[in-house]
Amino acid sequence: MSVTTKKGNKLAFHAIDNIFPDIFLNLMNRSSSFTRRDFLAAASASLALPLVQPLNALAKAKPLLSFSTLACPKWDWATIVKYASDNGYHGIEIRGVLDCMDLPKCNDFGSPQNIAQSRKLAEDKGLRIVDLGSSAALHMADPAERKKNLDEAKRFIDLAQQLNCPYVRVFPNDLPKDQEVDKTVELISTGLLELGEYAKNTSVTVLLESHGDVTKKDILANVMGKAEHKHVGLIWDIFNMWSVTKEPPKEVYAQLKQYIRHTHIKDGILEGGKIRYVAVGKGEGPLQEAISVLVKDNYKGYYSFEWEKKWHPEIEDPEIVIPAYPKLMQQYF
Repeated sequence: MSVTTKKGNKLAFHAIDNIFPDIFLNLMNRSSSFTRRDFLAAASASLALPLVQPLNALAKAKPLLSFSTLACPKWDWATIVKYASDNGYHGIEIRGVLDCMDLPKCNDFGSPQNIAQSRKLAEDKGLRIVDLGSSAALHMADPAERKKNLDEAKRFIDLAQQLNCPYVRVFPNDLPKDQEVDKTVELISTGLLELGEYAKNTSVTVLLESHGDVTKKDILANVMGKAEHKHVGLIWDIFNMWSVTKEPPKEVYAQLKQYIRHTHIKDGILEGGKIRYVAVGKGEGPLQEAISVLVKDNYKGYYSFEWEKKWHPEIEDPEIVIPAYPKLMQQYF
């Protein structure tokens, strides 16, 4: 499209016309004496706002992806970082390195110097360590066991702070048959509050994973409601919850969304009461529904691939599944 101004000069607006055709056609139809000043005023007004929505849409199309090192129990830290960087990940969730699960005691994180080197190795590749997976469980009433687990979580919080890692995972984990459910809920929630207080002067948040016997939305909502704290949140393990409860993800998210900070993504097929893990999108898990509600609500956390090779050595190797995950996730965005 071109316009002749009052002074006889022609202005070409082909690019603008492609973006805002209705605006400029309306202006042209309203007046045969459309001036350069008119055009500049209209362009300024038109360009000020309409690009906001496309930019937001573009941001939503690029989810934050990480993977748990459960997927690669035989890899050293350098190999983990390389695969994450080479395959388009944004972060790494550390559950163990070279079969060492107690991270503060692992060689890569066992001294201030090693911690600094391990953090730098990831950050130099544009990666963030997004979660440290402790084995701490909060359901136990025995004072000695309880202290042992809380102390472990606190050591992980200390390490996370040094690694600039925002989250530490803890387990609920069970609902012991010889213990009243209300008592177990109280133990888990007070444990979370103790850990939240421990972390209050750090940048670390303690996250309870939907795990073990504590997977129903109502009991999780009860626990989290009793553990309201700035440094306490929830990991939504979508398939893990659904495989036990069959609760629709829309209902789960509606009840728990205020607590969800991080997600675990995996898929599987239920066969004879057991789970056979398969590639994301190839199983029975309601991932489409779950990820849709997260995207619709502008969830800004990580979609962390949890391929449990550590616990299920028969499933596919990390060299196959870790490069495949970012591509498979594109179907949801």
